[in-house]
Amino acid sequence: MRTFTYVRAADAAEAARAHGGRDGSRYLAGGTNLVDLMKQGVETPDTLVDITRLPLDTVAEEADGALRIGALVRNSDLAAHPAVRVRHPAVSEALLAGASGQLRNAATTGGNLLQRTRCVYFQDLSMPCNKREPGTGCAAREGVHRDHAVLGHSPACVATHPSDLAVALAAADAEVQTTGPAGERVIPVAEFHRLPGELPERDTVLEPGEIITAVRLPAPLDGTRSTYRKVRDRASYAFALVSVAAQLTQRGDGAAEQVRIAFGGLAPRPWRARRAETELTGQALTEERVTAALDAELAAAEPLRDNVFKIGLARDLARTVLLGLTRP
Repeated sequence: MRTFTYVRAADAAEAARAHGGRDGSRYLAGGTNLVDLMKQGVETPDTLVDITRLPLDTVAEEADGALRIGALVRNSDLAAHPAVRVRHPAVSEALLAGASGQLRNAATTGGNLLQRTRCVYFQDLSMPCNKREPGTGCAAREGVHRDHAVLGHSPACVATHPSDLAVALAAADAEVQTTGPAGERVIPVAEFHRLPGELPERDTVLEPGEIITAVRLPAPLDGTRSTYRKVRDRASYAFALVSVAAQLTQRGDGAAEQVRIAFGGLAPRPWRARRAETELTGQALTEERVTAALDAELAAAEPLRDNVFKIGLARDLARTVLLGLTRP
């Protein structure tokens, strides 16, 4: 590990000053991803700004029933929070599907959204990777890419985003609240992560020095059901091959008043299935109708040599999830 300057900030203003918007500066919270990447030499910051003393570790209920989740709320605490478990079970389930109990006790809400891809070529300094070193190429396209993207990728990068929580938050229409040199702003979670295009090294839309302060989780409509399902190679401590977060609110006649669907494991960011949502809203969720809507959503997929199976897996998983949310 290289030497670096360590600063422990007492407030957001001090953290922003210490970071300075410099390429070599990083904010440090739980450190469950950043520290590992520093040990591997993938991340080589010259300044670490410790934000763990900032007052961002509480969950507060707003007047309209929304939850404001501080960026430093630990994953285990958020998963166990009574309001989250009752109103947003998909969020709790997504958190419990990720990492291990020990890591969830350290990992934070903001840090979870900012974790980097687990692509093996990103973590291997001997291999070309445009995300790690722009302009060197993407070894995964012709290499080992079974776990990689089928939607939203580009010739420069086919990596997927690893967060379970981000998928559930995207399906819930959650928002990221930030502060930075240009002031405060609000970013929908579904738009927080960037597609790679020609700039795969930029994971998110955050500007240099900008810091996440909270995530706002809006109150669901009365009667809304939600869940999160994840398919992986082993039962625990594994990233998603495909995951689905869904919310469903039905009218009195059983037709869908509101449908929200987000996929994980398919793209460089949580993939909000807006076409499928549009086709299913106002309709009774029959097996045939759900299958057709999901096929229409996934028609844009561009699989690689070894991950064609993800398309059918995503369709079947999402269909099972959606039909399981319907009232008997």
